[in-house]
Amino acid sequence: MEPKVYGYIRVSTREQNESRQMIAMEGFPVPQQNIWMDKQSGKDFERPAYKSMVRKLRRGDLLVVKSIDRLGRNYKEIIEQWRVLTKEKGVDIAVMDMPLLDTRRGRDLMGTFIADVVLQLLSFVAENERDNIRQRQAEGIAAARLRGVRFGRPPLPVPPELGVWCARVEAGEASIRTAARAMGVSHETFRRWFKRRAYAPAQADAARTAV
Repeated sequence: MEPKVYGYIRVSTREQNESRQMIAMEGFPVPQQNIWMDKQSGKDFERPAYKSMVRKLRRGDLLVVKSIDRLGRNYKEIIEQWRVLTKEKGVDIAVMDMPLLDTRRGRDLMGTFIADVVLQLLSFVAENERDNIRQRQAEGIAAARLRGVRFGRPPLPVPPELGVWCARVEAGEASIRTAARAMGVSHETFRRWFKRRAYAPAQADAARTAV
């Protein structure tokens, strides 16, 4: 059976446009019927179109991608997929944006070695960049906290009637759940307010006098 050429396209979301990758595939050329596309994150290879395409690949076939990040974002998994495709299934891979990652150019030991080294280098760079991003994020958060910036969901504003309901709960005239429902908050939120005595004592005294 004559080897076939397949193309794989991936965009991260349904809103992203795949036209740039499609034009590159047509120019390679890759037959239209052999182009597979996923509109999904590249964090892993659990993608329906990719898995269906891999099942069709046979020894000697060629898989074409526009760039290595279209294959995936996790370089450790990319290396494993590369091994499975090239060594177990005997498929060639061509990455258009990176000629060194074209297994057709070096079927000898040196060509295979170069492709493996390039993949390992990309994996190291990607992992190092992820570590740097995490470090920059942590440093940025720490600096923001020193400036008084608060993270997370902003606290609910304390309603003016909180003092009245806290007074009624203290007096045994209402339960926490009743007070929470009346104020339109969860009973856990009201319980926190009640424990912290978030209302002014004067308001509570006035409320007791009024009831």
